[in-house]
Amino acid sequence: MDATILSMQLPYELTIGWRYTRAGRATRRNGFISFISGVSMLGIALGVAALIIVLSVMNGFQKEVRDRMLGVVSHIEVYAADGQALPDVARTLAQSKKNPQVLGAAPFIAVQALIARGEDMKGAMVRGIDPALEPEVSDFAGGRQQAVFARLVAGDFGVVLGSELARSLGVIQGDKVTLVAPGGQVTPAGVVPRLKQMTVVGTFDSGHFEYDSALALMHWEDAARIFRLEGPSGVRLKLQDLHQARTVAEELARSMTGNLLVRDWTRQNRSWFAAVQVEKRMMFIILTLIVAVAAFNLVSTLVMTVTDKRADIAILRTLGASPGSIMGIFVVQGAMVGIIGTLAGLALGLGVAYNIDVLVPALERALGASFLPQDIYLISRMPSEPQQADIVPIAVISLFMAFVATLYPSWRASRVNPAEALRYE
Repeated sequence: MDATILSMQLPYELTIGWRYTRAGRATRRNGFISFISGVSMLGIALGVAALIIVLSVMNGFQKEVRDRMLGVVSHIEVYAADGQALPDVARTLAQSKKNPQVLGAAPFIAVQALIARGEDMKGAMVRGIDPALEPEVSDFAGGRQQAVFARLVAGDFGVVLGSELARSLGVIQGDKVTLVAPGGQVTPAGVVPRLKQMTVVGTFDSGHFEYDSALALMHWEDAARIFRLEGPSGVRLKLQDLHQARTVAEELARSMTGNLLVRDWTRQNRSWFAAVQVEKRMMFIILTLIVAVAAFNLVSTLVMTVTDKRADIAILRTLGASPGSIMGIFVVQGAMVGIIGTLAGLALGLGVAYNIDVLVPALERALGASFLPQDIYLISRMPSEPQQADIVPIAVISLFMAFVATLYPSWRASRVNPAEALRYE
C-alpha cells in the first residue's frame, strides 16, 4: 500500500474496492475472485435466475392457455338479456361489424346437455353454429378442420365432437350418439326427457383439453329445433386486438339497440386470470426472499473483509483517507459483488427462459417423465415468455438489496481506529 494509489486516474475507492473483490487471502495465488465473494455472487445469481425463469414460465403459461382458450371461446359475446333468442340476428351482426376492431361475427346457440353412447354418458356444452361464418370467430374452425365443419348441414342433425369427448365415448365419424336435452317433455305418462339421435360427422382438436373433452358443435338450425328456440341466442365476435375487448364491449353496449347484453372474454374467465395474477405476485414475493437472503450474505462477507483489512485501513487513514473514503471502498466491494451477481443471474435466467422449450424436453427424455400431463395442465409443453416488466424490477431489487447490505459493514470499516489496528502489526 503506498501513496501512488491516491493519485490514480480512477477514484482510489473504486480501485481498492475492486482489488478487494478480486483477491482474497485464501485464494490469492490462483484465484480471480475470492471464495467468499464468489459464494455471495453465486447466491445472488441463482436467486435472480430463479425469479426470471419462474416468472417467464408463468407468463408463457398464461399466454398459451389464454390463446388456446380464445381460439374456442369468444372475444366478445352479444346475447339477449332475457336468455331467449335474439330478436333480430341480422341487425345485431350488422351493428357489430360497424366497429373497426371487429374482424368477424357469427351467430350461436349454447346449451348444456348430455351426450350418450350405449351406457356411456358425458356432460357437454352443445354449441349451435353457422358453419360458413364460424371460421371468422374460431381459430380451430379454419384451416384443415374447416372441411369437417362444412359437413354440418341443417336438417341432417350431424354433430362434431371434441377429440377427447369422442375418445371417451368411443365413437368415430359415422357413429350415432344420443343427445339428451335439458328440460323434459310433458306426456300423459309424466315428464320424459327429450332425446335426439345424431350422427357424428367429425371431430376437432382445439389444443385445449378442457374444450376438446366437453364441447359438441352442430348447425344452429338443428340446435334451435332440439332446444326449442326461435333462433340464435347470441352473436360471437372476434377482435383485431384481444386486449381491447373490454373497451370494445363498452362501445358496443352503448351503440347497439334492443335489450342486449355484451360480455367480453376478460369477464367470462375472470376468476381464472385473477388466480394466475395472484399466484404470480406470490411467487415474485417468495423468490425475492431468496435474492434477499443471498444479498444479505454480503454482510458477513464484508464484515470478514473489514476484519482482515484492518491494517490496510489504518495505513490508508494515515495517508489521509477520510472515514467516508474508507466506507466508500467497502461499498464499492459489495456493489461489485451485487452487480456481477445480478448480471450473471440475468444471463443465466434469460438463457434458460429463451431455451426452455429445448431444455425441458431433453430433461423429460433423460428422466423418462412428463412434467406437464395434458389432462391436468391443459398444455403439454413448457411455455416461456420473458417480459421486460418483470426483468427490470428484478434487477433493480437485486442491486438495491446488495447496496443496502453493504452499508453496515462499510460504516464499521470507517470507524476503525488506526492506532488500535496497527498495535499488533
